[in-house]
Amino acid sequence: MTNTVTIDAGRDERSGYKVDVARGQRVARVSSEWFNRPADERYLSLSDLMASVRSRSERSRTRTVETAAIRVEASRDDAERLTLALPGADKPVAPTHWSFGQLASIVGAPATYLRQLPAPLAGINLQYGLTSHRAEQVKTLEVEDGRVELRAVTGPDYGRIYDHELVAAVQKIAGNGTGDTRWKIPGVLDWSTGIYNPRVGITSDTTTLYASDRDVFLFLVDDLNPIEAGRLSDGSPDLYFRGFYCWNSEVGAKTLGMASFYLRAVCQNRNLWGVEDFEEITIRHSKNAASRFAHQAAPALTRFANSSPMPFINGIRAAREKIVARTDDDRADFLRKRGFSKAETAKIVDIVLAEEGHKPESVFDFVQGITAVARDKPHQDARLDLEAKAKKLLDRAA
Repeated sequence: MTNTVTIDAGRDERSGYKVDVARGQRVARVSSEWFNRPADERYLSLSDLMASVRSRSERSRTRTVETAAIRVEASRDDAERLTLALPGADKPVAPTHWSFGQLASIVGAPATYLRQLPAPLAGINLQYGLTSHRAEQVKTLEVEDGRVELRAVTGPDYGRIYDHELVAAVQKIAGNGTGDTRWKIPGVLDWSTGIYNPRVGITSDTTTLYASDRDVFLFLVDDLNPIEAGRLSDGSPDLYFRGFYCWNSEVGAKTLGMASFYLRAVCQNRNLWGVEDFEEITIRHSKNAASRFAHQAAPALTRFANSSPMPFINGIRAAREKIVARTDDDRADFLRKRGFSKAETAKIVDIVLAEEGHKPESVFDFVQGITAVARDKPHQDARLDLEAKAKKLLDRAA
């Protein structure tokens, strides 16, 4: 049973919840996924997503072969088509764009250049690389769908976690992801009113469940159960929702990972606003990856889904109550000791004054000012550095 503290303050069943997105971090990862996914990579429910990735897995097989034993086949009659004959395979295998790049990388050939050549010429170059390459084993992932495609070529110790395994772990806590449990595809923030509406129709434009031939990405929130963690300057509740996203690539395009956090809203472009307490774990597809997923990542997701928000609420409360500066000298001293420049210090103080109506006094005030400055940083490294400093302050206040 989930132990969650929720409230009715700030709630309007017809329109949603009043939120303050000027606070906390802005996280653009989901928005980036949303912008780059074509229609055929968008799914409206976890069951539809699972059916697709499981079917693909059921039609797949792996084998370990010597690179020198792979034969490249191409014909002058078809300048675009190149296939591979793998030891033990009954049919020729057609590499995908991704697996061709992996194979070229293994033998040290420039994939971009090879793709520009007619298939017979590219085949000669690739065959030379495979034949002259030091005898080495590789692991293949093949799928049959009318023809046999080579989806991935990795090292023999590649620890594959299948996309459907991640989706199944999410289904255990989120059901169909459409509101049959607490966890669902998010709603939308109305910028004109500052109201976050969790009750939005699920369409290809609003969904946050994605899968391609290379990966899966899922983002869900518990946005029908707001959590109050303090008050805003006008006395209204500061509302949060729990959220998480996770990703995987069974073909080696990226790691497996998941991030959990509290957020205040999701906008139409799927940016996350007012994010606090962001935590992320990643698992490389190394030899013991499957074991780490079973014993670390999947349980971590379940723990977050079933956890009480009280530690988070208490941490925010402690940060609000911990007064660390009462004068301008105190403020400058507090920030300069933590590595902030004179210009950054002035900007942090000014932002808090503008947004809160008073200069920063508590740890929470300083955290909000720092994250506001971070949002304006054009370079990711600088932004992450400031956000890390803000999180460190918040953690120490708890």
